[in-house]
Amino acid sequence: MVEYRTYVTKVLDRSGIASFAVVCIALLIEPLAHATDNSPTKPAETLYMQLTQVGLDPARVYKVRGAALDRPAIHIALEDGTIAFTQDVMGKITGAFFKGDGEILLTPPNEVERRSMSLFTGMAILEERFATAYFRFNDDVPGELRPDLREADDRQELLDHVGLTATNLASTDGMRMLSTFSRMLPVEGSAESAISKDSEPRDRFLHARLQGTKLGVFDVYFDSTAAESVMAGQAKSEEGGETYYNVWTSFAPQQPRAARETKNASAEPESDKPPSGAYAVRNYKIVTDVLPPTHIHSNAVLQCEARETGARTLFFELSRSLKVETLKLGGKDVEYIHNPALEGTELSRRGNDLVAVVLPAPTRAGETFEMEFTYGGEVLAEAGSGLLYVGARGTWYPNRGLQMANFDLEFHYPSEWTLIATGKPSKVAGSDIESSSGEQRSRWISDRPIPLAGFNLGKYQEVTTRAGDVTVETYATKGVERDFPNAPIQVIQPARPTSPTALPPRVIVPSRPSPTRQEVAVGESAAQAIEYFAQRFGPFPYSQLALTQMPGRESQGWPGLVFLSSYAFLDDQQREQLHFDEYRILLQKSVPAHETAHQWWGDLVTWSSYRDQWFSEGLSNYCALMMLLDKNPAGFREVMNGYRHALVGKTKDGSAPMDAGPVTLGTRLLSSKFPGAYDSINYGRGTWLFHMLRTMLKDAAEKQGGHQRPDGEEPFMQALRRVRQRYEGKAISTRELIDAFAEDLPPSLRYEGKKSLDWFLEGWVNGTSVPRIELRSVKITPQGKMNAVSGAILQKEAAKDLVTSVPIYGIIPGKEMVFLGRVFADGEESTFRLTAPAGIRKIVLDPNETVLTYPKN
Repeated sequence: MVEYRTYVTKVLDRSGIASFAVVCIALLIEPLAHATDNSPTKPAETLYMQLTQVGLDPARVYKVRGAALDRPAIHIALEDGTIAFTQDVMGKITGAFFKGDGEILLTPPNEVERRSMSLFTGMAILEERFATAYFRFNDDVPGELRPDLREADDRQELLDHVGLTATNLASTDGMRMLSTFSRMLPVEGSAESAISKDSEPRDRFLHARLQGTKLGVFDVYFDSTAAESVMAGQAKSEEGGETYYNVWTSFAPQQPRAARETKNASAEPESDKPPSGAYAVRNYKIVTDVLPPTHIHSNAVLQCEARETGARTLFFELSRSLKVETLKLGGKDVEYIHNPALEGTELSRRGNDLVAVVLPAPTRAGETFEMEFTYGGEVLAEAGSGLLYVGARGTWYPNRGLQMANFDLEFHYPSEWTLIATGKPSKVAGSDIESSSGEQRSRWISDRPIPLAGFNLGKYQEVTTRAGDVTVETYATKGVERDFPNAPIQVIQPARPTSPTALPPRVIVPSRPSPTRQEVAVGESAAQAIEYFAQRFGPFPYSQLALTQMPGRESQGWPGLVFLSSYAFLDDQQREQLHFDEYRILLQKSVPAHETAHQWWGDLVTWSSYRDQWFSEGLSNYCALMMLLDKNPAGFREVMNGYRHALVGKTKDGSAPMDAGPVTLGTRLLSSKFPGAYDSINYGRGTWLFHMLRTMLKDAAEKQGGHQRPDGEEPFMQALRRVRQRYEGKAISTRELIDAFAEDLPPSLRYEGKKSLDWFLEGWVNGTSVPRIELRSVKITPQGKMNAVSGAILQKEAAKDLVTSVPIYGIIPGKEMVFLGRVFADGEESTFRLTAPAGIRKIVLDPNETVLTYPKN
């Protein structure tokens, strides 16, 4: 018997359910299951079980020749073979298994997606022959194929060979199919559904799992409800057992020209818009009993608003370690299915499962309704020294992704612990009454709608710092987690060990770090960051900031609350004892500022899709490093050079992290090809992109004058302040961000005379190049009281169409370098001509290292 593991690669995006791209690989585990019993009184559960267990129909086996399935950008040819369709579910055929000769052709629409496809398949266009294919669909695929079907003589042969496999594979797309077919369920109080079973679904879905002749098992999806309706990818296991889902390509197909021309010219193209989602959660009221070291029990009341008419199934993420006990809609029990995400998926890496709530009647756009979840389980992890890891096993409340909502959080917890949460502390009703059990109660209400809510719990000591009107509270424990590394023991030999009077060797045993000793320094670091950023981007968005120690190497920011890694509480001596290099030490010391910057970039202004998430990490990181640049320019250069080396460092197969793709691939950068590329690109390249933007704008303003405000604020800060004012409480796309920087673009940065940074967006943001830049054929010619300088700039090891704004300086013996201007290096070789002061004897490119180029050493 062959059993299968299911991989969900796209589940929730910021707007809700994007798609359920899933792939199965033959592995020894049980098929997908859900949390409720198989009762005939539960129509949604019955439907879900039918969708996940449907098998092939012996009466629907055909010979097929010369048939094809076409979806935007996808052509699947069934050249010659046998196909068996599944049994009916609600009167519909929902799947098929093909065996024979076939071919798929999938054409990515742009250079970014073609590079991504080539990285994994060796082909810019997916063109692969296949021997078997399992299809799942919600539209009339049998009708499309009918003209090319003939009666089969050997029906049983195919069924015997693939029947069990097809039944096991049916679970793959169960949740996605449920979202379509639940619309056909009877409306509560009526024997009829809101949508006829004979009508075509409003959405179209096709999943093809193909056994390729060269590429092995892979998946192709078309899902009209997704922001990017076409996707292809493959599950891949690497040495060490880590499993990744490699997304080869994902995109929204381009609309036909005629369709585009019918739209308002000023409107955003429909294919570029993410779906609005069926509903939004506007308010959360959550009461949680926290039972250290591992358990919580919560009651969450969600005030929801329907955004569209006709939805029957709503989806939430919830930790796989939490079990839903009851779920009510308007005070009445409602059906739900708790679907476990499995190893290797993006959802499972976050530690979450899906909860599907099936409504008794379709939604109506604009209506509001209340949902109540009761759930509990082990979502905390105990790390020692009074430290808990909250959310170690996924999200602790029913989450819809990054949607702005108001949060009212109440917690009950033992008296010996300290709890801090997002929001502003508020009085709890009845809290003046002393609890006989010594239980504490606290309540936290968000200042404004926020994208996420969190809490932290520990046996903390607290110190308070101020940043103007903002209170900064820092919470740390006396010790670090159990698995925190020990600094090595040092043995210091005497200078003359053979001397009769020599002292014995001195043994130094480093003590374990105590984060409480660094609380004041950490709090002051965050307070300084608040003041620095508030002067440049506008006021701190929340009433206070709490910093709490968290076990592990990673830190995390929430609105008004920051989880700081224990490593952020080390002093310089402790870092040196652990043998961190200077580059890492500088980054560790900047973590409080980095996480504080997220209060603006990531919490106040969020990102539109996974392609835009890079700006949150890249900009927050750069904001922290701007503070380093002001205090320690040499340290700033050390960090930036560290990022250069991390991007170009070769792996054992000769590739480099920079080859994994541009920053706009977001979480797709996490792949079996480049397991560590996400950090190198999102943080490293992302930081460099903002440094390049800042220095380009600053150089152009200083050279031409008149582009700075009277208070001297530089253009980069003006643009970020504009972004904050325009997008606070909203999501921003990469295009909108770059356009904000281009609004006051000086003429010297207008490539081909256009007031646009499209050249930077296409070549640098959507590109991967780290070029080598060189000077050639320089001539310095006296011209009156000035000199004429000409030459050529070579861009090596870069995309042929890469455009780079390169600063050029002149050297006058005995004096400082003189900035002559910026020129565009366009392609492999570009000539330039500039005017320079008399006395210039030498020309240099980018001496201050403001362009991301290949390391010189």
